[in-house]
Amino acid sequence: MAKDVIVTASKVKWWQSFGRKLKLAILLLLILMFGVYIVLGFKMNNGSFYVSIKDNKQLESGMAIYESQKDPTPKRRLSAENLQFMDNISIRWIPDNINDEAEGSHNGDNYIAYTFYVENQSDTVFNYWYEMIEDDVVKDVDEAIRVMIFVNDDKKIYAKVNHMDGQPEKDTIGFKPKEDGTIISEVRKNLAPGEFDKITVVIWIEGDDPDCVDALVGGQLKMHMKVTEEHINTK
Repeated sequence: MAKDVIVTASKVKWWQSFGRKLKLAILLLLILMFGVYIVLGFKMNNGSFYVSIKDNKQLESGMAIYESQKDPTPKRRLSAENLQFMDNISIRWIPDNINDEAEGSHNGDNYIAYTFYVENQSDTVFNYWYEMIEDDVVKDVDEAIRVMIFVNDDKKIYAKVNHMDGQPEKDTIGFKPKEDGTIISEVRKNLAPGEFDKITVVIWIEGDDPDCVDALVGGQLKMHMKVTEEHINTK
C-alpha cells in the first residue's frame, strides 16, 4: 500500500512539473508570435504604395515629381494613402474616368488609385524610366494583382503571367520580374523642357483572374514606383 502512495505522489509531482514547463513554453511562443506580428504589421502597413526618384542629383538636374499642379515643388518621395484591407473586385468596378478623377490619392472600395506628375523643369530634353518594384509579398497575393498605369491618356494593364502556361492574363502585359523585385520597367522618351506627364497608378486584386483563389486570403503586398532620369547625349 505504501508503495502505491509513493508512485502516485511521484506522478503528481511529474505532472505538476510538466504543467509548469508547458505553460512557460506556451507563454514564450505567444510572445514570439506577438513579436513577429508587430514586425510584419509595421513593415506591411507603413505605406503600401509610394513613388520616389533616385537621389537629390535628379532634383538638381531639373526632374520634378509632385502630386498637384497647384504646387509643382519637386519632391523626392510621394506617398499614397494606405488601404488596410483589399478584397477582390473586377476591373469593371473601377470608374472609367479614374485617370481624370483627382490628383494625389483617390482610392476607392478595394483599390488604390494615385495620380502624380513628372515634369522637366530643366532646359534640356531627357528620357525617364518608371519602374514598379515589389517590396514584400505575403501568401503569393501578387498572383492575382493588377497594376493599371496611365501616362497621360495612354493606358496599360500589367499582371503576373498565368502560372499554368506562362502566358499573360487576358488584356494584360506580363510582369517581367528581376532579382531586385522590379516587375514593370518602361521608358518615356524625349520629355521636353517645361513639358510634364500625368501618371495615374491603380492597383487591385482581380477577381476574374484564374489564380484568385482562397489560398490568397490574408495575403499582403507592398510596392513602390521609382522614376529615374536618363540624360540624352546631344553632342
